[in-house]
Amino acid sequence: MNDNDTALNRGKDTPPPAGRFQGIAHDEHALRTTVPGMIQSAGRTRMRAVGGERGRLRAADADRDRVVELLNIAYGEGRLSKDEFDDRLANAFSARTYADLDQIVADLPAARAAVVTQVAKINGLAIASLACGLAQFVFGPLATIPAIVLGHVARQQIKRTGEQGAGLALAGLILGWATVILAIVLIVVIGLVMSVGMQGTMQ
Repeated sequence: MNDNDTALNRGKDTPPPAGRFQGIAHDEHALRTTVPGMIQSAGRTRMRAVGGERGRLRAADADRDRVVELLNIAYGEGRLSKDEFDDRLANAFSARTYADLDQIVADLPAARAAVVTQVAKINGLAIASLACGLAQFVFGPLATIPAIVLGHVARQQIKRTGEQGAGLALAGLILGWATVILAIVLIVVIGLVMSVGMQGTMQ
């Protein structure tokens, strides 16, 4: 090894100036804090896609409130500037799906995980519809109309909010309408029997 090789090796081992590290850190921090959807992993900034079946579901007001709370925490900790906070707050109130909400807080520590793991709750009217449908076997047709009405309303709410319980609402509707159809059939049969009986008596 000669002096030239030693000089070359020293040049390779010499760390870059501290200012270069600071510039890289500043650029990565800017990407983390200003571009929704960018997250830091293993020292590299990469885009994480937000989607899937859950991402297409409609978000409810409770989901928007949860994101607003996360933004307030991040702003209080100094992770967001005033302009960033205002922009994301406006986007949170206008978000329609879970994917829209996820993008707003994707670069905030632990915030995205809290939103992604949120499980859609079961619609209460769907449960009530099924309960009324089953109650027909105990209380008779008094619970039929509530089962049908609640089932239709529950299905409309589920389409709008992305809640669970569509199967429960459908079951309540089936039980309710089945009772209505059965009642109509019985009325027709009874009417026919009475009609035949009256004709036989007259003869």
